Amino acid sequence: MERNGQRGDGPTAWGRPGELTPAEATSRWRVLLDRARAAPPRDPAPAEPYPAGPATATPSGPAYGAPAGRIDWRPAAPAGDVDHAVSVLRRELGGPKVLAFANPKGGVHKTTATVLAAATIGSVRGRGVLAWDDNELRGTLGLRAGSARHARTIRHLLADLLEIENAPIGELKDRLDDYLRHASDGSYDVLAGEENPRFAQRLDQHTVRRVLELLCRTHDVVCVDTGNNVESANWQTVIRAADQLVITTVPREDAAFTADWMIDLLHEIGLGKLAENAVTLLSCATPGTSPLMEDLRKHFATRTRAVVVVPFDPALETGSSIEYGALQQTTKRAWLNAASAMIEPFAR
Repeated sequence: MERNGQRGDGPTAWGRPGELTPAEATSRWRVLLDRARAAPPRDPAPAEPYPAGPATATPSGPAYGAPAGRIDWRPAAPAGDVDHAVSVLRRELGGPKVLAFANPKGGVHKTTATVLAAATIGSVRGRGVLAWDDNELRGTLGLRAGSARHARTIRHLLADLLEIENAPIGELKDRLDDYLRHASDGSYDVLAGEENPRFAQRLDQHTVRRVLELLCRTHDVVCVDTGNNVESANWQTVIRAADQLVITTVPREDAAFTADWMIDLLHEIGLGKLAENAVTLLSCATPGTSPLMEDLRKHFATRTRAVVVVPFDPALETGSSIEYGALQQTTKRAWLNAASAMIEPFAR
């Protein structure tokens, strides 16, 4: 599978970002944050570090006073945002799209973002959306999303992969369905990861490509929850196959620093365009506001196509099953805007 003009060439194609020592890298990050703080705002500053209404990614370019090819983050009227987001998510996409949710740091809401993006897109499109837990270790997406009507995981799918790949086109979807779990409202499907971490060695480049190609034969949008090891074959293969990168972080310096480090890495290994066209998702992990939020928003707006803020929601605080219907309306609106930012470049 080739996307973005790139082919997966194995672990040897991946290097470490730069020659910086950890101390130098940390110093560089603080300089970047200081610059973000000193930069004049592109728009009138909101009263809070993130707006009370939903955040939206608004097209930018010369007419908007921003660099061409970028999307600038701006608050907008909720009703108009929702109508626009729904319109975008309902359009044809010109073929199946792979959305990779990534940040090598743990605890930055990758799984939550993967599930809620799939749930949001699926709630509008009504079909053809899947969330895959491709964590190289023991991921939790299969536990937090989808009904546990069976205990099958990616391991069981791989055992029968050749047979499923060769199924007649009219039977393929039903055949694959035996290995998937489903959201309680039927809006998206789930391919659960394997609970045994030793299974990761079987997820080599060739196998991951085959799985992605199979999923793209039956689904319009495939949201992939990546792991934390940028050297693993499955992480590398998914990133190279992605049509849209979604960088997830929370308003903490360590989480944002790691996201920034990953962007540098992608530029170094020839995936700079993927990084520049990424959507940065800033998730509020606590009810209070963070003084870092506005600084991080400004910083990642200079490095990625769009920055979207999603608010804290008490329904997600326990870390248990994620139920889209239990979210507050402001959270749902914010996720509609986030999902439309991810999908808009492909919408026709």
